[in-house]
Order: sequence, then C-alpha cells, then structure tokens
Amino acid sequence: MTKKIKLLIEDLQTLCAPVSNLLQINHSSYPTATATKAASLKRPNTSSTITQDKLYGRGYIFEQTIYDMTSGAYCSEVLSVLAVVGPGGIGKTTFTQHLYNDKRTEAQFSVRVWVCVSTNFDVVKLTQEILKCILAIENEESNRANETTNLDQLQKSIAQRLKSKRFLVVLDDMWKCNSESEWKNLLSPFTKGEAKGNMVVVTTRFPTIAQMVKTTNPIKLQGLEPDEFWEFFQACIFGDTDIELEQHDLIDTAREIAKKLKCFPLAAKTVGRLLKNNFSQERWVEVLEKKEWENQKNEDDIMPALKISYDYLPFHLKKCFSYCALFPEDHKFDALEITRLWIATGITYSCGENSRVNDTRSRYLDELVDNGFLMKGDDNFHQYYVMHDLLHELSQIVSSNECLNISGSAFRADAIPPSIRHLSINIQGKLSEDYERELDKLKKRIDVRNLRTLMFFGEYCRGITSVLNETFKEMKGLRVLFIYLNSIESLPYHFSALIHLRYLKIRSPLLLEPSLPSALSRFYHLKILDLTQWGGGYGIPNDISRLVNLRHFLAQKELHCSIPKVGSMKYLQELKEFVVKKRSVGFELRELGRLTELGGTLTICNLENVGTKDEAHEAKLLLKRNLISLKLVWGQQTVGSDVINGLQPHSNLRALSIINHGGAIGPSWLCTDVCFEKLEFLHLEGVSWNTLPPFGMIPHLTELKLKKIAGMHQFGPDYGGVKSFTHLKKIVLSNMPGLLEWVTEADRQLFPRLENIECIGCYNLSTLPTSECSTKNIFPNLCVLQIFGCPKLSLPPIPCSSKTTYIHVVTEFSNTLFHYEKNEMNINGYYGALDFGNMDKVKKMRIKDVMQTSRTEVENSSSRMLSGELSVRSLTYERIRLDDFRFGGESLSRALNFLPDLLELEIRYSEKYDKEHRWISYFPGTKYHEKGELQFLSSSSLQKLKISNCKNLILPMDNRGGLLGLTSLESLTIENCGEMLCQLFPGEDPTTKLFPESLRELTIIDESSKLAMSLLSNLTSLTHLELVDCENLTKDGFNPHTVFSLKKLVIYNFTNLKRRGNHVHFGTVENHRYSTEQDPTLEACSYDMGEIHRGSMSEDNREENDCESLITEIVGDGEKTETEEKIPYSIAADLLVEVARRVNAMSAGCFYQLEHLEVDTISGVLVSPICSRLSATLHTLSFWYDQQIEELTEDQEQALELLTSLQELTFEGCYSLRGLPKGLHRLCSLTKLVLRKCPLILSLPDEGLPTSLKELVIDDYTSDPSVYSKELEA
Repeated sequence: MTKKIKLLIEDLQTLCAPVSNLLQINHSSYPTATATKAASLKRPNTSSTITQDKLYGRGYIFEQTIYDMTSGAYCSEVLSVLAVVGPGGIGKTTFTQHLYNDKRTEAQFSVRVWVCVSTNFDVVKLTQEILKCILAIENEESNRANETTNLDQLQKSIAQRLKSKRFLVVLDDMWKCNSESEWKNLLSPFTKGEAKGNMVVVTTRFPTIAQMVKTTNPIKLQGLEPDEFWEFFQACIFGDTDIELEQHDLIDTAREIAKKLKCFPLAAKTVGRLLKNNFSQERWVEVLEKKEWENQKNEDDIMPALKISYDYLPFHLKKCFSYCALFPEDHKFDALEITRLWIATGITYSCGENSRVNDTRSRYLDELVDNGFLMKGDDNFHQYYVMHDLLHELSQIVSSNECLNISGSAFRADAIPPSIRHLSINIQGKLSEDYERELDKLKKRIDVRNLRTLMFFGEYCRGITSVLNETFKEMKGLRVLFIYLNSIESLPYHFSALIHLRYLKIRSPLLLEPSLPSALSRFYHLKILDLTQWGGGYGIPNDISRLVNLRHFLAQKELHCSIPKVGSMKYLQELKEFVVKKRSVGFELRELGRLTELGGTLTICNLENVGTKDEAHEAKLLLKRNLISLKLVWGQQTVGSDVINGLQPHSNLRALSIINHGGAIGPSWLCTDVCFEKLEFLHLEGVSWNTLPPFGMIPHLTELKLKKIAGMHQFGPDYGGVKSFTHLKKIVLSNMPGLLEWVTEADRQLFPRLENIECIGCYNLSTLPTSECSTKNIFPNLCVLQIFGCPKLSLPPIPCSSKTTYIHVVTEFSNTLFHYEKNEMNINGYYGALDFGNMDKVKKMRIKDVMQTSRTEVENSSSRMLSGELSVRSLTYERIRLDDFRFGGESLSRALNFLPDLLELEIRYSEKYDKEHRWISYFPGTKYHEKGELQFLSSSSLQKLKISNCKNLILPMDNRGGLLGLTSLESLTIENCGEMLCQLFPGEDPTTKLFPESLRELTIIDESSKLAMSLLSNLTSLTHLELVDCENLTKDGFNPHTVFSLKKLVIYNFTNLKRRGNHVHFGTVENHRYSTEQDPTLEACSYDMGEIHRGSMSEDNREENDCESLITEIVGDGEKTETEEKIPYSIAADLLVEVARRVNAMSAGCFYQLEHLEVDTISGVLVSPICSRLSATLHTLSFWYDQQIEELTEDQEQALELLTSLQELTFEGCYSLRGLPKGLHRLCSLTKLVLRKCPLILSLPDEGLPTSLKELVIDDYTSDPSVYSKELEA
C-alpha cells in the first residue's frame, strides 16, 4: 500500500506545474516548481561582456589558466576542452568572462566565440549560433551558410572558417548534455583545425558534465578566501565611496553578515545591494538577525537562483534534499548516514527482490552532487558529502512545514509550525534555563504523537533527559531516533515503548561501563542500528537476534561477533566478523547459512573449530552473491584439514584473504579450478601449500599480497598462467626469508599495468628485473616502489618508469637510503644506478654521502646518462639550481644536452656548506678542481644563466658551444668565478663577440680576466648592466650604443681598495635615521621625514669588514695619509666621458631611460650633457668609493640640479669629499639621502636639505650623529 501511495504522489507531482499555470498561481516568496520546458525559459542568458570590473580572489588560478592557454600546456594540443565547474552563484561566468576578455587571450586567439547553452542542448541550434559568431571567408555566401539547418553543412562551414585560425569557444552555463556521442557531435568541426592551441571552455554546475566534456583537469571553483571575500563584500556595499567616520560603526555588523555568507560571491552581491540601499545600523542588524536578503527578488538574488535549481529536481530528489535540513550546518554526511535516513522515513524503497539499497543510495547521492546540491569531500581517505550553508538554508525553507533543525539557544517555540513531524536538535555547550523552558513549550506546540523523527547532535545534560522522560511515552510513532547516553541512567524511562523505530543511533562517551540496553531487543521493526559512536562495553543483549527485520548493524567488529544466533536476522546486509565457537550455542557456521542477503565484508575466525567439510558447507558461502570481501582465518595451523574446500565463496567475490591455513594442499576452487572472474584482491599469509594458485589465471586481479609463504623461493612466470598479470596494479612480498629472486621473461609483458611494488623483510631476495629491456617491458607503468629491509636486493636503474611518483628504500635498521615524492628526490647513501631518462618530473634533487662508495660505482650510475649509453628522452626541466657544485665543465656540458627546454640555470659553489640551502649534485664522482669548458648547445632555449663561485669553469670564446650560440639568453650573471673568461687574451680580433645580442641583463662581478669593452659592442638592447670589480677591464672598443637603452647601470671597482695596506677600525657601524615624527626636537623643522630608528646596518649594505680595508687612515684634524698605491683606475669615468662626448649627436630617445645609476666617479656623472639627458628618468644615484673628488665645482653643482626626478642619493666610501653639494636643497624630488664612510663630511649644507626629504641615513663612521641632530633642530 505504501508503494502505491508513493507512486500516486509522484504522478500528482508531474501535474502540479500545468495546474499552477492554468490557475495562474503566484507564490509570494519563491517561484513554484515548473515543468522542465517552462523552467528552461527562465534561465538567464549570459554574454562575454564583463559585468564585474575586478576579479576578486581568483588571482592564482586565473594567471595559471591564462598561462596554460597562451604559453603553456594547452598550446601544444590541437584542441583542449577546459571545464569550469562549481555550484550556482560561485562565479563561474564572471571568471570565464575575465578569461575571455583578457588582453593576452585576445592576442592569442584570432577567433573568439561566446555562446550561452543553458538547459537547451540542441546540437543544430548551438552549431548555428557558433557559426554566426565566426566571420565568413572570402567567396562564401554567409547568409545561406548561417541559415541552413543541415548539420553537415553547418559543421563544414565552421571547419572551413577555422581551418588555419586559433580559436576560443566558450559554452557557458551548460545544464545538460544527453550523451557523450551528442557532445562529440557538437565538438566535431573544432577538431579539424590546422593551428594548435585551440580551446573550448565549458562552464557548468554539474561535475558529470565537466567529466564528460573535459580533456584536461577541470577548474573547480569554490568560495573565496575570507580576506578576499571581505574585500569583495565591501566593494558590493560601498562601491567607490569612501567610508565616512560615522559609518565605521557599520563595519562590525557587516563583518558578522559576511560570515553568514560563507564566501559565496553571488550571496555577497545580493546582500551587498540590500545593505547599500539603506546605510542604517538598525536596518543592517535586522538583516543580520532576520536574513531578509533571502526574500529579495532581483536578478542577483541568491535564493531564487538556488530555488530554480531546486525546481529542476525530480520529486524523489526534492524529498531527499529537503530531509537534509535535519542535519546541522556544515555537517559532513557519510554516504550511508543520509541514505539510512531516507530509508527509515520511507523516501526510498527497494523496487524489487534483487534491488540493492546501495544502488539507490549511490544513484540519489550522485544525482544530488551532479545538480550541485551536495559536494564530495575527502578527509584522510574517508569520503564524505557536505552541503553549503546557503543550500542548507534552502533545504530548511522548502521543508519548513515538515522538518525543523534547532541550532543554538536562540529559538522560540511559538514560532515553530505545529505541523512539524521531523525534528533535530543541535546542542552546543551548556544550555540555559530559557532553552530548557522553550523545549518544554515545544512539546506542547507540536503534536509529539505525530513526530516521526527526533535527532540529537552534540552532548546534552540532565535537563534534556528530563524533557525526554516526560515525552517519550507519547512518541510511540517515532521512526528515527538519534540519542546520546552519558550514563545508563540517562536512558529515557519509556525508551522500550518505541516499538515502531526503524532507525536508531546511540552515541556515548568512551569507556562507558554499561553494556547496551536490553530494551533493544524489543524493536522488532528496526532496520538500522547505528553504534559506530558507541563507546561503552561490548556486552550485547542475549536475545538481540529477535530483531528479525534488521538490515544494517553498524558497529565495531567486537559487537558483530558477539551476536548469538545471528542467523535469525535473515535480512542482515553485513556482518563484519563471525567467530566460530565449539562450546557455545548460536556460534556455529550454520548461522551464516541463514543470512541469505549477507554482503559487504565478512571475516570468519577460529576456523580450526570447524571439524569437517560438510560442516563448512553449512555456511553456504557459495550462495552469497552479494558478498564483496571474505577473510578466512585459522587461529592455529591444522594439518590435513579439508574444511577449506567447503568454504568456497560465490564467483562475484572481489577480495579474498586466507590466513594461517596449515594444510599442505590449497583449496581446489583457488589452486586448481579458478572460478573468480571478478576477484581483484588476494591475500595469502602463513600458508604452506605445495602448489600456489595460478595468480595470472585470475583475470581481474589488481592487488596481490603474499606474506610468510613457506617454501616459496622464486616468484615469476610460473605463477602467471596463460593470461599473465594483465590487470595487476599492486604486489606486496612480505616477510619471506626464503624468497631468493623475482624472475621475468624479457620478451613477455607480464605486468603491463603494475603500479606499486612493496618488498618487506625479504632478507635473501637478490633480484628484481634488472635488465633495461625487461624493466621497460614488464613495468611500463610503475608509479610506486617501496623496499624495506631487503639488504641483498639489487634494484634496476631507478626511477624504473617516467610515470614513477614515489620511491622509498629503507634498510633493516630503518635508515632511509632513497626517497622520491612530490617531485623531490633525496639520496642518502644509496649506491644503485639512476635512470635520468625517467626523471622528467624531478624538480629538486639532493644527494648525500655519495663519497662513501667507490668511484667506479658512482661513475657507473651516472655514466648511463653522461656517456650516452642510454637512449633517453630529453628532460623537460625548465629551471635548475645547482648548489655546492663540485664538478667539471665537461660533465655539466653533457648533462645540458638532455635539457633542451631549460629556461633558467643557476650554478653555485660554496666552500662552506650552508645548511639552510638545499643543494643538488647530478653527477657525483667528478673532482671539483677539474678545470673544464662549459659548453652549451646553440639550439638551447636558455633564457637566464647565473654562475657563482665556480672557479673551475671556463667559457669558450668561439663557436664551440660558447654563450654566443644562446640566441634566447636574456639574463647573464657571472660572479666571483676567477678567470672564467680567460680564454680571450689581449690582442685578439677586436671584432670577437662573447655574448648573444638577445641579452637584456648582464652582470659580471669580481672577474680577473683581461677584457675589453669591445666584447659588449653588439649588446645594443641591454636594459641592465653591472660591471663590478672587473679590475682588468679596459674601455678599448667601447660602443656607446651599449648604454643607450639602459634602465640600470652599475660600474665600480672596489678590488684595489680591499688590497691596500693601511687599515683602520672604527668599531661597530650603525645607521641613524632622522624624522620629525618621533623626535620632538625636530617638530619646528619643515622637513617631512620618515621614521627614526637606530640599529646595525642592514644586510644589503656594505659589510663592516669593508671598513677595515680603507685606503686612508684618519689622523689629527682630518688630514689623510696616502697609501703606497695610487688611486685606482675608474673605467666608469672613461666610459661616461665617451658618452658625454657623443651624447649631443645621439638621437632623441638615446640615454633617456636610465633610472638607476651606481658608479665610482662623481665627476664623470655630474656633467651637463649627461645630467640633462637623465633629468626626467633618473630616480636613484649612488657614488661608491670615489677617492679623487674633494668638493663639487660650480659646473658639477649646476649639473646635479638638472636631475629633477632624483629620489635617492647615496655617497659611500668617498673619503676625500669634504662636504655635501651646496644646491642639495634644490632637488625637490629627493626623499632619501644616505651617507656612509665619508669621514670628512662634518655638517649639512648651509642652505639645508630639500623639503621633500623623508629619510636621512648616516653611519657612525661618517660623523657624530648628534651634530646632525643639532643642525636639524636649528
């Protein structure tokens, strides 16, 4: 009768929409459920026009997607389909609009098309619409092509128009696609293009659609991060309006409202507009408390949008969704938890004798996920479902007359509809007396006799127990009960009267002494008993088997195996464990025989208590077609027992474990006549069979675990059978000291899908497949390799496959030798061979303790790559950093042959190993002091190269692999490498070029080779040039065009200063910063300066020990004593003289871009021709260690005043300079002045400092800071 009523209700549901339309019914709050066709007309249309100017909170994924579309992964494919998936209102369309309109996208795609699909997925109409958006080619009759309804002609026209063009097609808001073939039909004309990098972007709220259409990983949009959401929410409320002081009291209220929106962008728009209409505290508090925004009816309103989605659901899903309102917000649903509620309340039911509840559960959950009402999650390998808070509120709205969830203490019984039949109470913390009084009122407000569901979440106190004691006697119609027992006394008095219960969940604290209440045995109609959170004892009522209708007993295995006469519970779906007992009635194997619907997982223990094969047959395992996993366990080994042959399971079995069977002969149904077509997992442990099963004859075996198998000395093709291990993905060999080798056949692919190998405690195992050929043929898909305590095992070169993602090799003493995970490889004393051809995913590598092994072993492991013995693929690294580099140029040059895609390379060597830096060594065994050329392929794509402290490397100066062939190189740094450029001697051809013309940035520091500026003459596009401490560099062959496009120029020489003989020590050098904000003595000054703080010099300043190598020593009244050496040569001075001489003859744009200048010559810079050119651009000017100038001339003062854009000025190491420029106060843009190691500058200029100055930095060595303080005060 119940089924007939449900069918009638569903039939009536289909008539609701047309009847409503006929009667023109209009509900005040939300639209009614309509037929699919009518509802589809209400889907809003979308366009590519950006409706939200700024994209909030999607910066990283947006930039990554743009990169993939314009430069990255998608560019090499003919067509990529990218799905953007997420629930309604999350911002899928906004995100895609910004992708579509980005300038980089516009430049990448010559054709862009935007089509809104909505609920009407019609291949012909969509193809027509797309065609209309693509310009016709020459001689094509566009009108005729666009108007035809012939799909073949439409698709040919599209293919023809897109033939040689790169295109982007956006299919927005796709709600359905009937089949994969229909999708491929729509996509067909887009796969014919000649250009690569074409894109189709699909936005949808349904994961199944995203999964069907995508060719790459979909973008799953979630809520914004809290800070980003708050920024967006403020923008929605205030727009560009500045918040007035009197409005600050609204911010706290807005923050509380924002928390309720749970970072949903569409909710922010809706509530933001609501708040924007009325800037009053009273109104905002009302919104906060009453949630008025839920009833807004405009195009951005979140609830109507979700309600429309709800209206699309079929009737059974609407009911399923509405009952979700009983669970607390953010509750993580177990897949079974929610469906058990549906079963107990009668929403779902079995359609026939063979129908499984699990099938219905899975189908309904998947449909809710696909429609965006539930989201899947994963927590420590446990899958759960979660509902967004807004969707939870929607479920409460649509079920408000039937279902009620009380959360928190702020509820009033008077506001609750009397029609409530399903009630849940979420208890958090200690309850107030008012709360208990309201609960007492509630039992009078609603008719508890009609209550069908009562669920408690959280722990409650005696006050709740007293209310339950008074009401349980009236709740005789209760079907679902979730209850918490903190003691046996908290069990309600009339608990045993609830004889109509279908679903009972009992929770308790851990270590609760009492056993389960004996009243459980009275609930004859009970279908689901959930004790998963029962923390009490394992005692169970002796007559619990009277629950003859029980289908799901959810509890620990200790409770499962304690049920006497369990065979009476004939509908039981799963029994985790059954223990055979000889002397206890009700624990014989025949009890299992009566459980005809048993499925899931079953473990049978103490099988040594079964005497005969006939007794074993009584379990009737062969008839249990729903059984998924079976474990047969003997507590002690038996000899010659044939019991195991009577325990044959059904051929539907997926997992089988046999442990400690002591017979010499295995079961015929496994070792002889294999009949398990669906078996995926097989575990054999502690068996001593003469003949092991033909594992390869189990066609779908995916995991094989062999442990403590006596007498097994070899594993290999003897166990494979005819079909071999075609589906095997994981194999575990554990605790088998007798196992000596794993043999294979090189010409047979025995393990084509094997992904995971574990070898544990196989102390005498010596070989895995070792030859290069067999490794590739037998383990082509190996992803995981774990070796624990196998000291004699010789591994093949690892990684064994380019697909390998995890390797762990550990000694029997738990020392990790090799670990590879998440693109990082750590080698610590592992001396086996490495296969560099399979390291394309390695981003970081660290090698330690390699020098403990012999040179021969190390060379053998690395020479496979270096000598070209392996036919390996080129590695796809883009960025490599080699720290603590100790090897010769020849080794590195060979390695670079395998790195054609390398973009950035950094090589460093440190005499003292810095533990904070991770270092990697690809080629151990090469001596550090081995000099050698570093050669590069001329076809290299290298863009950035940095070499530091590598005094063993030299660069060739001709076409034999030098830098000149790096045509993509843009940035080069050579630092402290001694004589890396020593092969070019003075007197060689002045036209010789060292660097490629593509260079934009060049930095050479501390290079002692004899060089001439002619080597740079071809670098006319440089934007950044640093030449520091190049003591043997001359201006010969200098081409002024080298500096014309520079934005940054740094040229000075400090090497000679560091080598001088006289030293002076001035103690710790400190910087002093002056401002008016913290020093009251400066308040009368007009200078607007920054912070005052006193402290040691920052790391980016010159080191203190530089002060110990000064060229002069301060004596008496400031006179200086010259050292034996002359003032060092300044190449910067010579170069600037040449620039100044030619600057007037240059074109207008030359030397007009320089922003940053650091040199060791004041006189070279402060000349009118140069300063006039730099007037509008130069922001930073630093003078380092100019030993000649004592004071500025009038011409130099005038030239300095031309630098009207100068913001930062530094004098450092100008030991002869007696005063600051007199016209310093005229530099109206100057904000920072730095004086270091200028001992003769004793005061500020008489004319003062510029009013724009915000920061003045002076070190102790320059002068007494108090002098400047007094001058500023004056």
